[in-house]
Amino acid sequence: MAAVRPADPFSETTHRPWPMPAGRWVMAQVWHDLLFAHWPVAPDLVRQRIPPPLELDTFDGMAWVGVVPFRMSGVRVRGTPAFPGVSAFPELNVRTYVRHGARAGVWFFSLDAASFLAVQTARAWFHLPYFRATMRCDAEGDNIRYLSRRTHKGAAPADLMGTYGPTGPVEFAKPGTLEHWLTERYSLYTFGNDDRLLCGEIHHVPWPLQTAWAEFSINTMAGSHGLDVPGRATHLRFARCLDVRIWPLSPAVG
Repeated sequence: MAAVRPADPFSETTHRPWPMPAGRWVMAQVWHDLLFAHWPVAPDLVRQRIPPPLELDTFDGMAWVGVVPFRMSGVRVRGTPAFPGVSAFPELNVRTYVRHGARAGVWFFSLDAASFLAVQTARAWFHLPYFRATMRCDAEGDNIRYLSRRTHKGAAPADLMGTYGPTGPVEFAKPGTLEHWLTERYSLYTFGNDDRLLCGEIHHVPWPLQTAWAEFSINTMAGSHGLDVPGRATHLRFARCLDVRIWPLSPAVG
């Protein structure tokens, strides 16, 4: 079942944990066929990989590591059109959850993309650990067959091969639940060239989630960061489509 997209997906803001970012967004993207695959991990194992002043965020005493494959379309800078051949590509990230003061966010261990331009731009503009990869994201009925093999020179090898798809109707996560805690996050953290902590904000409607299944024949994504996880994810959710707006980085405020 596909999610119903509102005529103006950015007019809805009451679900946000804090007000909309100041200034104008700088980039638009549409995310498709996204899987949230998550594993609980001992907090001490993850905490040592989180640089201060960030704090590890936990749910019921556990840290959570996510492997998130999807594909993008309509990637464009504000005021420009999406260009065929460069505005659509698969992406795959490995992430965990952090806090800076009262504000919760996402910490990315890695982001792999099948676009040289996207990797170079994200590294330069957003100071994120993007890596080049050979990737495919193919629909098989309602399901998605996904393949990613990292090819970035000097980077640790990391591969994902598997199939996933939705198993239930679209629902919106309720505050206080694990799926809400994992997905309804509107900021990321990274460090600039001068080692200042920076925050990047995004906006979208609440995640239109579906229960999901997934089978990975290869998954070394988290393992490439020393975070070995079992073959089968503990928590799976699927989202068919989401429009996103992204703001420029700014100094993190606690």
